[in-house]
Amino acid sequence: MTHTSQNQILGILGGGQLGRMLIQSAINYNQDIHILDPDSNAPCKDIAQQFRIGSLKDFDTVYAFGKNCDVITVEIEAVNTEALQKLADEGKKVFPQPAILKLIQDKREQKQFYLQHGIPTADFVLTENKADVIAKKAFLPAVNKLGKEGYDGRGVQILRCEDDLDNAFDAPGLLEKLIDFDKEIAVTVARNEAGDLVAYPAVECAFHPTANLVEFLFAPAQISPEIEQKAQEIAKDVILKLDMVGILAVELFVTKSGEVLVNEIAPRPHNSGHHTIEANFTSQFEQHLRSVMNWPLGNPDLRCPAAMINLLGEDGFSGPVLVEGKEEALAEKGVYIHLYGKKLTKPFRKMGHVTILDDDISSLKAKAYRIKELIKIKSTP
Repeated sequence: MTHTSQNQILGILGGGQLGRMLIQSAINYNQDIHILDPDSNAPCKDIAQQFRIGSLKDFDTVYAFGKNCDVITVEIEAVNTEALQKLADEGKKVFPQPAILKLIQDKREQKQFYLQHGIPTADFVLTENKADVIAKKAFLPAVNKLGKEGYDGRGVQILRCEDDLDNAFDAPGLLEKLIDFDKEIAVTVARNEAGDLVAYPAVECAFHPTANLVEFLFAPAQISPEIEQKAQEIAKDVILKLDMVGILAVELFVTKSGEVLVNEIAPRPHNSGHHTIEANFTSQFEQHLRSVMNWPLGNPDLRCPAAMINLLGEDGFSGPVLVEGKEEALAEKGVYIHLYGKKLTKPFRKMGHVTILDDDISSLKAKAYRIKELIKIKSTP
């Protein structure tokens, strides 16, 4: 019989909604969690065993925080990897490993990794600055991505023709062939230190037309068993070739000809897995905990069809939060509201999500669109 020590401290860099939902899972296991975040009002502030205010990018701050933890993980990639590497060299468990975080911080490095390891992805060329993008105009139509610092739709833009070139990023980045895809899907995989590996069923993503954020998610994805198998195999291949411990969200394009291509990856719980709290036997947050703590991995299967709606701050509203439609939504069967504890809203800020469960896909979709129109995040006058 193995005995699990309860006194290991898990440190998380980042105290946003992902850390908050991870803590909600950890409470069931009496797992102590320490948080480092620059925001004194971060969503994790009141629920972590210890909450420290400090920069995630400062070497000394991250190093001092990690010295008091046994295992260190992240809920955001923009962290000081040199401090994490020093902690790992001194015997701390750091998952995902610092070298992987460093790779994923740079989309240029990420794309070259796919190419070198035979992972299917859209054709691309590296660019150094705006002039370089203009010089490579024959590659259009393409997606222009910043190498570093882009997130939640920032640092990504479509350049369809020469008229768009004036918007090109004037910093190291890349041009990626614009894929005429049929669907955008995501597969989450998790791996622990013992080498156990599980994959979640693929989900289908629908993006907000202007904010470039996931607006809806449907599980399972409406794809053929062949595409499902291909997506699962690719996602497993990525985490194995990275030799990564932790949870990895793999965003994929399904082309009209049936190809499956990796778009981007995130080495942490991800927006495409929020539905798993109610919809799957093991949520992505519990799975992340299990993987970094080297516990047995949980079953990733769906219990029933599910939809997830991101609750974004309404356009035109900034200030203290006012949630419209909450009571009406709560009266519906199979509707689960998650608010992230953010005190202030602003346009398109991620303020929460709603998961909807239903046995029937068509009624699920109808309910999802109805709930989307019902719940609005505004601000008090």
